[in-house]
Amino acid sequence: MALFLLYHRLWTAYFYLSCCKIGNCGYNIEDMRTIIRFIKKETVLSVAWFLAILSAFWVHPSRDYLEYIDFRSLGILWSLMIIMEGLRADGFFDYVGSRLLNKTKKVWELVAVLVMLCFISGMFITNDVALITFVPFAIYMLSACNKEELLIPVIVLQTLAANLGSMLTPIGNPQNLYLYGVSGMGLMDFVKLMLPYSIVSLGLLCISIAFIRGKRDAITNSLAADATKKPEHPVKLMVYGLLFAVALLVVGRVMPFWILILLVFIVTAIMDRVIIVSIDYALLFTFVGFFIFTGNLGHLPAIRDALVTLVDGKEVLAGVVASQFISNVPAALLLSTFTNDYAALTVGVNLGGLGTLIASMASLISFKALAHKYNEKKGKYLLVFTIANLMYLGILLLCNYLWF
Repeated sequence: MALFLLYHRLWTAYFYLSCCKIGNCGYNIEDMRTIIRFIKKETVLSVAWFLAILSAFWVHPSRDYLEYIDFRSLGILWSLMIIMEGLRADGFFDYVGSRLLNKTKKVWELVAVLVMLCFISGMFITNDVALITFVPFAIYMLSACNKEELLIPVIVLQTLAANLGSMLTPIGNPQNLYLYGVSGMGLMDFVKLMLPYSIVSLGLLCISIAFIRGKRDAITNSLAADATKKPEHPVKLMVYGLLFAVALLVVGRVMPFWILILLVFIVTAIMDRVIIVSIDYALLFTFVGFFIFTGNLGHLPAIRDALVTLVDGKEVLAGVVASQFISNVPAALLLSTFTNDYAALTVGVNLGGLGTLIASMASLISFKALAHKYNEKKGKYLLVFTIANLMYLGILLLCNYLWF
């Protein structure tokens, strides 16, 4: 957080000085406002590249920079983002969710489906996509059922579920994909590592659902008739399904990653080229910025030795604490440079996704979805979100302490 504040202050000072020279330097106020809006919107991306450029003053750019970048992780991540966006845009996840929701009769059944959709789908389609898809769904359903008083607890539980469910698999979230690649862990080893935490998380979610107010009330409304219509392009769905199967083979190190990239690019360019430009490239460039920054830190002996001392043997705690301030993806990239205990770090940054609103950037998706339609509820949402996250984090950290 201190880095964020420092960064904003530097840029504010810079633009203030620039405004004093508008007549000479050619800037105009609207251009500067546009840049400031971009920085506020993509703060993590901006900080990543600010740090990368700053570190370049000590470790000058060279071909070594290319060695910093994990092209395999970036390629797989890009491919999965394309595949998931293709499935989402064609309404596949909406259709599956709506079919399940139409079978619910009681409030607790509705809440359980909304939450477990995020928990289970987060394992395979990433926590981001799960929340992008099913949080708006929850808002629509609860409004249709005249249960808007449940919006905050349900969306908080959905966010917890997506972040906790995504812990289990290498493809569940970006930090898992990266750490799985650099660690050389086998697929089953990774799943076994995170499975105890996933089981405890599932139990906590079930207990939380049991405390939902009015859980035995009957549901009075259901989805509109056109909300359950089938996806319009079954051939596209089949093709994206096959690409996803190829992605799983690549993640399992059965096939080289460049084959997946080539297949996804060619197929998508022919079949659905708009998808290529519609994904979140800011995340990919954030990775590149942090790769350069952490690579440069590794070439500065004094800083490297100090960070190794801080992280070594305390990977879980370091991952949790760092995630609260810079989110768990940058925390994984930063800390992985200074430890070889990737298993403990994986646990740390995954548990670290709980806590503050920025601990996992996916959590911002839920917050923005609620605030967009119910702005007056965002204060209460933040309070409930923080309390619930800290409770879950405390229990899971206690489990880690007892097990290890």
